[in-house]
Amino acid sequence: MENNNSQLVLLSTDKLESLLNPVLNRLDDIDKNLNKKTTTHKVGYYRNKDLKVNFGLSPNTIIKYRESGVIPFTMLGDVYLYPINQLNDVLKKNSNWDLFQNKAS
Repeated sequence: MENNNSQLVLLSTDKLESLLNPVLNRLDDIDKNLNKKTTTHKVGYYRNKDLKVNFGLSPNTIIKYRESGVIPFTMLGDVYLYPINQLNDVLKKNSNWDLFQNKAS
């Protein structure tokens, strides 16, 4: 037969907070470290996933732009890297903002 001598233990809010705070602080540290690791490549280069997320480009569009020379890239093994500064230059060059500002003047 089972032993049903379980006891219910109630903790005060202060005691519960003192138990949970170290865990929550550690989770915050882990989250910060994970965010650092996922963004380290963004110092100088975008990757395909960055172009998809940041610019809404499909994989086929990225390939087309690469092959037609629209966007500059370099390869490291099988990984395509897109220099952020050069992509910013392409965006500025192809921007209609200057045309809009000139028409508004």
